[in-house]
Amino acid sequence: MKTVLMRELCSLNALQVFEAVARHLSFQKAADELDVTSTAVSHQIKLLEKELGVLLFRRRPRPLALTTAGERLFPSVQESLDMLAAAIARLKQTNTPTDLTVSVLNVFAAKWLVPRLPDFQQRYPDIDVRLQTSHTAVDLQARTVDMAIRYGQGDYPGLQVHRLMTDEFTPVCSPRLLSDGQSLSTPADLAHHSLIHFEWLNYGSEAPSWENWLTLAGLNDIDPNKGLKFDDESLAIQAAIAGQGIALCSSIHVYDDFAMGFLIKLFEMALPGLTYSVVHLKMHPKEDLILKFVAWLTEQAQTLN
Repeated sequence: MKTVLMRELCSLNALQVFEAVARHLSFQKAADELDVTSTAVSHQIKLLEKELGVLLFRRRPRPLALTTAGERLFPSVQESLDMLAAAIARLKQTNTPTDLTVSVLNVFAAKWLVPRLPDFQQRYPDIDVRLQTSHTAVDLQARTVDMAIRYGQGDYPGLQVHRLMTDEFTPVCSPRLLSDGQSLSTPADLAHHSLIHFEWLNYGSEAPSWENWLTLAGLNDIDPNKGLKFDDESLAIQAAIAGQGIALCSSIHVYDDFAMGFLIKLFEMALPGLTYSVVHLKMHPKEDLILKFVAWLTEQAQTLN
């Protein structure tokens, strides 16, 4: 016959109350710590004493003091509660998610997000960020990623949306082109230089293309299709840095290149861009991590203004 171990234990709540009173030697201070009334504390102590059949405190004369039985019980209860609290804390730490998978456009990751990530890692060393780059919108319902940074009009039905920043597109080039003797003082001077293109997909006729920028500038005699063409904006930016021509780039993606002197903006005339927004499922199990990342992204985005 199998022997079943039965532990005779008192109420855990009563033991917690006893430990607090014994530590403070005060019903009121214990009540304040436990956020209950002193009457409730007194009631729990009386129930525990009745269950054990011994007095645990000498209430008169004041101040409150432990009886011999109370002195024997106190260290064991305190040690046991500390061990239990530590075990629960370890368990919570094990079960609390610490990883955050973010879907993001390659160019935004390479030219803006990745250079700033060390700051987030320094602030939140326990959060592991994993970037998943994609040219298409990832289905968040599939839960392969926790959140996404999307570029568009900012309308994402059924998702929690946090708008970050809106860009614009202007001609940029390496400072070396200005020292080669060919003028670049007016938009008409673009006729003497190679244009660098990023071929937009899924944006139709409103895409920030050279054709639209030249139309805005009233330059109908410059071929808007000549020059180098790339399917990745980060490659177009790199070609401009290398002095291979003039690119029409997002103000966000070349912000750091301006600051470091790798690129310069040629003209103030700009095509309007779209908005970068953070999106995630509502009531996401990793919402606490997501909101920390969103707050950090928002702070970083404000430095561009």
